[in-house]
Amino acid sequence: MEDIEQYIEALIFASEQGIRMEEILYCLQAAFEHDYTADEINKHIDNIHTKYQNESLAVEMVKINSGFQFLTKKKYHAVISLLQLQRSKKKLSQAALETLAIIAYKQPVTKTDVEQIRGVNCDYSIQKLLEKELIAITGKSESVGKPILYGTSSLFMDYFGINSINELPQLKEITDNSSAIGEPTE
Repeated sequence: MEDIEQYIEALIFASEQGIRMEEILYCLQAAFEHDYTADEINKHIDNIHTKYQNESLAVEMVKINSGFQFLTKKKYHAVISLLQLQRSKKKLSQAALETLAIIAYKQPVTKTDVEQIRGVNCDYSIQKLLEKELIAITGKSESVGKPILYGTSSLFMDYFGINSINELPQLKEITDNSSAIGEPTE
């Protein structure tokens, strides 16, 4: 099929989140009853990627969280941020952000663990994060009562533009020592 590249481009464009190679293969094989290989599709994806490197285009194709997605180029982020700020009616509260950060860094973690760190009840924050699909239930703990374990979702990684949890800033990178008392020790 000559225009397979346009079909791949359309699949990537239409996907709300990053679309994985397996999903592209499935859709193309089901639609055209042809056994495409990952190598064939990768060549087309490379061509699409090159096409969108053109400076005159405002979008680019990127690989995030093992999937492909069209995103606005970084040069336009300031303007897009203003639009998103204007449209955002349902921001995360400070409590939800704190809860999300604890889950991201400590996962898998129970609600009780999060509450011990925050010092307050986290039922509402965890419920809101589950509704927004930024966290997911990852299993049950082996401790008494078998409490539910929470971890971040793939939407969390899409939202923050990372491929894995290892790309989160290390705590030492974001620690502010400007209010420290005394001389630093080695």
